Amino acid sequence: MEWRDQGILLSSRAHGETSVIIEVFTPARGRHAGVVRGGVSHKMAPVLQPGAQLDLAWRARLEDHLGTFQAELLRSRAALSMTERLSLAGLNAVTALLLFALPEREAHPKLYERTESLLDLLGQVDIWPLAYLQWELALLDELGFGLDLSSCAVMGKAANDLSFVSPRSGRAVSRAGAGEWADRLLPLPSCLLGHGPAPDSEIAQGFDVTGHFLRHRLAPELAHKPLPEARQRFVDRFLKSLAGA
Repeated sequence: MEWRDQGILLSSRAHGETSVIIEVFTPARGRHAGVVRGGVSHKMAPVLQPGAQLDLAWRARLEDHLGTFQAELLRSRAALSMTERLSLAGLNAVTALLLFALPEREAHPKLYERTESLLDLLGQVDIWPLAYLQWELALLDELGFGLDLSSCAVMGKAANDLSFVSPRSGRAVSRAGAGEWADRLLPLPSCLLGHGPAPDSEIAQGFDVTGHFLRHRLAPELAHKPLPEARQRFVDRFLKSLAGA
């Protein structure tokens, strides 16, 4: 059994004295693990860095075996992430969330395309936080927990002042429709609706919204595993950048 594809390296861990087990995200095979023999060598160790774009050939005797990878570097993103703390934190958040959320060996080609495009923006700190926020929305949608921000859950399409998100249903609610329940709803920043510019303060609000659904909708479906700390470290780094830290 064998296949060949491109993929994004999510993680690498030691396996024996000279090999490593890597997990990658590919468009056709989803999240997939395998052994790279000689992965700790001086030649391969710099290649097998999180976020690296790899050409992969996987082989195993049976399909359900762990199997082995041959990996060649197409492009590295390590240098881009290491030059900026926010970019490094963002890269770690992306890889950690994919490892956390994706089932093994299940293809998600649209999410893969979004992920590759996002990682190719690393280093562009003026646009990366918003791109990352939109990626979290796409992740929730891909896994069946997407937000419905198209109309007011109370008043329907007639409402044009969408201002909140229901923390239970993930549907938008207008200011008029919220009424006395407004303090129980999540604020809906305009950047989640794709309206106008996206100031950093709105992006921070957006992280509160997506974080809520990652913690309270996605995580419970994954045996209540805690959300990866890397995601919160990225958000904290972003908030510190707002404060000029």
